[in-house]
Amino acid sequence: MLRGISPVVSPEMLSVLYRMGHGDEIVLADAHFPGETYNHRIVRADGITIPDLLAGILPLFVLDEYVDAPVIMMLAVEGDTPDPAVEKSYVNVINNQYPHTPAPLRMERFAFYHRAQEAFAVIMSGDTAKYGNVIIKKGVTPVV
Repeated sequence: MLRGISPVVSPEMLSVLYRMGHGDEIVLADAHFPGETYNHRIVRADGITIPDLLAGILPLFVLDEYVDAPVIMMLAVEGDTPDPAVEKSYVNVINNQYPHTPAPLRMERFAFYHRAQEAFAVIMSGDTAKYGNVIIKKGVTPVV
């Protein structure tokens, strides 16, 4: 065990997060997301919600400050209504760590899938929230 690392961050996940460079993106996917279809690097986090993953991951790296949208979510398909509590729960966790983060950019479903193909990895959560997928972009880690 290591100190200061959330137990939701598995050794495999920690390795993936460490190997990401600045500007790389990671998808925190809900349980319904076709992760294996869109990315070759999959980390399983079954039974863990995306807010809990965000709370465990965000203390480990900074969000990209050089882009307009370091956080991206999937736009609801026409006729669907996403639950606003999902985005609110993510924003609350994100703002706890990075209070000046812009609101998540919403991206059309298939554009989001394409973005997931380009992501460094996909973490498959156990979250069942509809439109719960989120992409976060890693920033430059400051020297301490």
